[in-house]
Amino acid sequence: MIREFALKGAAAVISMTLCVTSAAAEKTSFIAGTAPSARPPEAPEITVFTPAPEWREQAQHGVAQPYPPSLSWLDDQGAWFTPFIHPGMTGPYDIRGWHSPQ
Repeated sequence: MIREFALKGAAAVISMTLCVTSAAAEKTSFIAGTAPSARPPEAPEITVFTPAPEWREQAQHGVAQPYPPSLSWLDDQGAWFTPFIHPGMTGPYDIRGWHSPQ
């Protein structure tokens, strides 16, 4: 019985070693998250963001005019994602009327 466990253990160690060495031998592509401060050279870059009129209309959906100065951040938003310009929760939490019939 001890011999059986020893053989299984040795086989497990050998197979893990082979997996690690074969994986290390392959050239891996960029994996996001392993170096969060690094960006792959072939990644696309947004150099100019010109929002369409529909973008601003959607961003100001449910906000009454005159628009408050606190929305001035929309001028500098750029192409960054913001949940502010997308429908959120329904029911009593839908204060901007995203889910109400129009």
